Parts: sequence; C-alpha cells; structure tokens
Amino acid sequence: MTDSNDPLVRFKEVQKSYDGEVLVVKNLNLDVARGEFLTMLGPSGSGKTTCLMMLAGFEPATHGEIYLDGQPINDVPPHKRGIGMVFQNYALFPHMSVAENLAFPLEVRNMGKAEIETRVKKALSMVQLDAFGGRRPAQLSGGQQQRVAVARALVFDPVLVLMDEPLGALDKQLREQMQYEIKHIHENLGVTVVYVTHDQSEALTMSNRIAVFNDGIIQQLAPPADLYERPDNAFVAQFIGENNTLSGVVKSIDGDTVIADVNGFTIMALKVNVGAVGERTTLSLRPERVEVNPPDGKCENVFNAEIKELIYLGDHIRTRASICGNDEFIVKVANASGHAALRVGVTAKFGWLKEDCRALDA
Repeated sequence: MTDSNDPLVRFKEVQKSYDGEVLVVKNLNLDVARGEFLTMLGPSGSGKTTCLMMLAGFEPATHGEIYLDGQPINDVPPHKRGIGMVFQNYALFPHMSVAENLAFPLEVRNMGKAEIETRVKKALSMVQLDAFGGRRPAQLSGGQQQRVAVARALVFDPVLVLMDEPLGALDKQLREQMQYEIKHIHENLGVTVVYVTHDQSEALTMSNRIAVFNDGIIQQLAPPADLYERPDNAFVAQFIGENNTLSGVVKSIDGDTVIADVNGFTIMALKVNVGAVGERTTLSLRPERVEVNPPDGKCENVFNAEIKELIYLGDHIRTRASICGNDEFIVKVANASGHAALRVGVTAKFGWLKEDCRALDA
C-alpha cells in the first residue's frame, strides 16, 4: 500500500528522444498529487504531449522512470495501466450507440451485465446525456460527442484520466462551456486529471497547477494565479496572458528593487530574475495593472504617453499607446464614465507600481 500523501504520478529523470540525438523531453522531474487537476501547457513542439503519451504508455521513455501509485510502469502496456483517456478527435466507435460506447471499457474488464447497466446510466447522468444512450455518435453534436468521450474515460473509475487537447475541435462558446463542465466533474469526483493544451485561458480556468513547457523543459510549475501574477521568466510572462515587455539595461539593484534604463527612460521594477548591473533585462507588466491619470504619489512609474488606438471590448477599452519608446504598449482601461475623455492622438498620463513591473531575463 502507498501512503495517501505520496504523489499518484511521478516522472523521475525522464528523457525522450525520437532520433537518438535531439531530446524532446529533457530530464523531467514532476509529481502529480492525488485528486489534482494538472495541466501541461506550452507551444507546439514543447514536449507536453510527448509526456502525456509516455504516461499513457503509447510512447516509451528513452531514459528515467515513470511511477503510478508508487509502482514503476515503464514496462506496463497501456491497457493494463488503468488510465482513462480523452482524445481531441473523441475516438468513439461510430457503429456503436452511446450506451454501447460507454459499456465497452466495462465489458473488456469482464464486469457483470447489471453492474455495466448501472455504471453506464450513472455516467450518462454525470454528463447530462441521460436520454441519448440509444443514439450513434454521428447523431450527436460535437459538444455531446465530447461529453460521451469524457464519460467513457470515467465510467470504469480509473485512478487517473489523461486528456489530450480534448476541446480543440469545438467552437469558442462551446469550448468555454465544456471547460466548466469538466472542471465541475473533476471537483465532484475527485479523480486525478493530467490535461494537455496550448490554450492558456483553458489552463487558467481549469487547473489546480500548471506546468509551462518550452523546449522540453518545465519553465514554471505553479497554481494559475501565481503563474499569471508572478512569472519566473520572460517566456512564462509572455506565454501566459497578455503582457507588455519593455527591453532595458539594469542601472542599479538595491534589495528587491531594480532601476532600469529603457530607451532613456528610468523605470523602477521588482527584482525577479536579472543578471548584474549593466546587463539587459526584460520588464514585464500586465495591461490591467497600468492606471490612467493616477493620483500624485500613488505610482513609482509615471509617464506621458500618446494614445495610438482605442478598441471597445464591452467591459474594457483596449488602449494602445506610445510609452518609453514602445509604440505597442497595451493598457486595459475599465469601461467607466471617467475615461470617456480618452481619444486617439491625445497625450495622457499612465502609471504603475514597482511591484507590478517584474524585472526578468533578457
């Protein structure tokens, strides 16, 4: 028996190469807690899907060991790992009804007919498709097919469910709806989920923790709010959410404060991941952290900026301004009556706090 505090999944020194030369996954060490919803997020080719395929058993690890519930599984075939899987293309059997699709993983596990009936009924109810058991996949919408795929992955009570870009084929509104549905199913069942996506908003919405991959390495592993508010490096800052980046040179470092020169302008920032004085740095600042016409003394950094573009987006106005030599500086201005005076071509004051401006690697 394993301790309930031990991770359910452990990658230990795992590497993967397809050609024996280039490592797609480099020395991965990662623990997934029981009941956790962990998302592997990153651009195409970053190694996230390869990690999922190794965990599922569809790809062998070149080096290192993967553990499930304390047991090494490198040599265990996929069908004996007890893992549920949801694919982007649903992978439903077209010649079977919805109920038969759900029954299939139970039949191959030699469950009794009465037990299968009970579990199928429960699974259909869980994804709100009680009346659809007799239909074929082709008679369902994309969202309904995806729900069946999720139900089939959960119907045999797996210890772990893997989801590979499961919402990629759905339109925006349906995708957002399914994000909440999968999140609620996870919360209700307490099953462990490892989810792969390149969609940052999807990862932020659904996850307990997110592992941001790039070039086969986890760049940062943290809860969604930490990733967004406190990125460790320039890659994470730019990949997660919209972000202003100002390239400059470190003039001085005093404790956690960096003074940087950006095109002749002096900016005060929070020291996070910078080199020595004289080296280059990227200053990272979220658009919603910038204030228009801040009260005197409120912000350490205040600059005049010419407004280049205003885009009305309902709850906020996306403002593009020229500031500190950067013509692509974005500010999200809340749609409040006080900002009705903003006009293209006028100059306004923009300010932000030192703590909101992170000095990162160049």
